[in-house]
Amino acid sequence: MSQQRQLRVLAVVGSLQRTSVTRIVLHELVELLQRAGCATDIVELEAEPLPLYNPDNSRMGEVYLKVRPRVEAADVFILGTPDYHGCVSGAMKNFLDHFWHEFTGKLFGTVVASHEKGLTATDQLRTVARQCYAWTLPYGVSLAEKVDVKDGHVTSDTLRHKLEMMARDLRVYGQLLAVQRRADLAGSDPGFMAKHRH
Repeated sequence: MSQQRQLRVLAVVGSLQRTSVTRIVLHELVELLQRAGCATDIVELEAEPLPLYNPDNSRMGEVYLKVRPRVEAADVFILGTPDYHGCVSGAMKNFLDHFWHEFTGKLFGTVVASHEKGLTATDQLRTVARQCYAWTLPYGVSLAEKVDVKDGHVTSDTLRHKLEMMARDLRVYGQLLAVQRRADLAGSDPGFMAKHRH
C-alpha cells in the first residue's frame, strides 16, 4: 500500500486522580508503541481539563483549541478510564462530547480500570466509536488496582501480555485503517469517507 507514514497515536487519560492506575497503564502502553516506532501523544484530562461541554461555546475555549489539532492529527486513539458505577468517567465522557468528526474512520483501543472487568464501560466506549463512525479493536484491556498495578508499576504478567498484544494490534490495524482512510479521502470511489472529502 502507498501513503505509508509514521502512525500517530493519541492516548487520553480519563482519570483525574493523580495516582491513577489508568494513567500508569496508559503510559506503559504508550511506551510500547513508541518503541515500535509510533508517534505518540497523551492528553491528560487532569492537567488539561476541558470545560463541561456546551454546544454554544465549548468549541471556542482555550484548552479545546489546543487539544483539537492533536485529536485531528491522530490515526489511533487509546481511551483509558476508570469504571465509575459501570460507566466511563465524567472527564472521559466530556472529552468525547467535544469531538466526533475527528474520530471518523480511525481506530479506538480501550483500557478500563475496574473491579468488575469493566465490561459496561468498555461497551460504552465502543458505542461512542460506532456513533462517530470509528473502528474499535474487538477486545478491550481491563485491570484491577492492587492486583495488576502496585507502587506505580504494572506488576501482573497477564496485564503486561495484554498491553503488548494491544500495542501490536493498534499499530498493525491502525496503520491499515490510516492508509485506507487517506486513500478514501483523496480518491473518488464511493464509501463513507467520501462524505468527508474537502
